[in-house]
Amino acid sequence: MSDKEFIEYMKADMLVPFKDHPFKMRDGDEKEQLLESIKTQGAIEPLIVRSSSEGKYEIISGHRRLAVCKELGIDNIPVIVHSLTDEQAVSMMVDANIHRESILPSEQAFAYKMKLEALKKQGYRSDLTFSQVAKRLNNSETIAEGFGISKDTLHRYIRLTELIPELLGMVDDGRIALTPAVELSYLTKEQQQHLVDEIEYTDATPSLSQAQRLRSLSRQGHLGKDAIYVVMSEEKANQKEQVRFAKEDIQKYFPKNYTSKDMSEVIVKLLENWQRKRERNSREER
Repeated sequence: MSDKEFIEYMKADMLVPFKDHPFKMRDGDEKEQLLESIKTQGAIEPLIVRSSSEGKYEIISGHRRLAVCKELGIDNIPVIVHSLTDEQAVSMMVDANIHRESILPSEQAFAYKMKLEALKKQGYRSDLTFSQVAKRLNNSETIAEGFGISKDTLHRYIRLTELIPELLGMVDDGRIALTPAVELSYLTKEQQQHLVDEIEYTDATPSLSQAQRLRSLSRQGHLGKDAIYVVMSEEKANQKEQVRFAKEDIQKYFPKNYTSKDMSEVIVKLLENWQRKRERNSREER
């Protein structure tokens, strides 16, 4: 990395996303604040980039800023160019994004995995496991501490990368909690797909105890479609009546990239505003 850093300007089409970048660009308050800031002050915070193939530059930090600049029609983008190895680039990319205010479990999962793999390649044998690498790097606790989480939480998040996209999406939407999701990550990809089919049919996700039984049956080689149906048909001890909307019925009222969780949060806020308005009207009528 150069001792001296200076800002230069590049055309937007010279910049390409980081390979396998795990962080998503989503609509919402965070994007609106960024958009308003750049609209008012211009693109003053430079992107961090490194040279890539075909004369392009790979973005290390600043994917959201570039997307907003393109949306606003800003074509000259301020950047700082660093000379980085692949492993250094991964570490810098993860560190620049991991502490964002709103981050999905899937983003954390792949970011943690990418960083540990990068650390693994920096001077350690390729045959070591994640836990062995962590031990070599002054133990897992030290690495996890840099992310502000425990060692066990670090490895639980990494397990999420073994989930098929449909189940991982349910974790991001808040339909499946982290702990049962980790149990489900030990199912084969085929078993996970059968489970997704059952979830869609029953409109119910597995509890922790159900996820643990599914994992146990899978380990024993007894988890087929029928066994999944039997486990998922059991009524949960804490099951409560819920109000549900078909996603396709309300999707038209939201941006296309809104998740079920995003839509749910908006609906709750609208209901809260409606309730406050009713209470105010009621007081005025007295």
